[in-house]
Amino acid sequence: MFVTQAYAQDGGTTEHLPSEVHGAPETHHQGSIAASEHGTGFPPFDPEFYPSQILWLAITFGVFYWLLKTVIMPRIGGILENRRDRIALDLEAAERMRSDADEAKATYEQELAEARSRAHSIAHGAKETAREDAEKERKRLDTELNARLDEAQIRIAGVKRSALGEVDQIARDVTDTILREVASIEASQDEIAGAVAQTSR
Repeated sequence: MFVTQAYAQDGGTTEHLPSEVHGAPETHHQGSIAASEHGTGFPPFDPEFYPSQILWLAITFGVFYWLLKTVIMPRIGGILENRRDRIALDLEAAERMRSDADEAKATYEQELAEARSRAHSIAHGAKETAREDAEKERKRLDTELNARLDEAQIRIAGVKRSALGEVDQIARDVTDTILREVASIEASQDEIAGAVAQTSR
């Protein structure tokens, strides 16, 4: 127990006082104690209380350090570790998404190239097919025209032969009429036909 110096002095002096002083009223003794305490100043600034203050400061610091080490720091470390793990997971997910995006882009470019190649092949095939169809149509038209020309030539030849036959007949008739009416000559049809044939040559 810590006591002030004034109280200790008061206690020491009361031991040497006469007995009648010890028998004084209690109020006088309490008043002297209060007066002595008011005379010493603020206790935390009193050098006599420094050892107890240092002791309690060490105890408080030790308790705070123990709480900091066993409770606060593990929680802060756990929070930082969780945050670090979450950041690592986010980075891994971002890397995976970037890899997936690169693969999707490569697949898209490959499919686009294949589609272009197929379109080019289809266009080339369509062009070749159209050219072949046009060539077939041209040949068909040529064949049809040639057939029509041949048919027309046959018809023309038939008409020509028919016309020539009619001309020969007309020539024979005219020759026969002239010989009989003008020259009074009778000739057979064979002779008239031979004469007309020689004239036609």
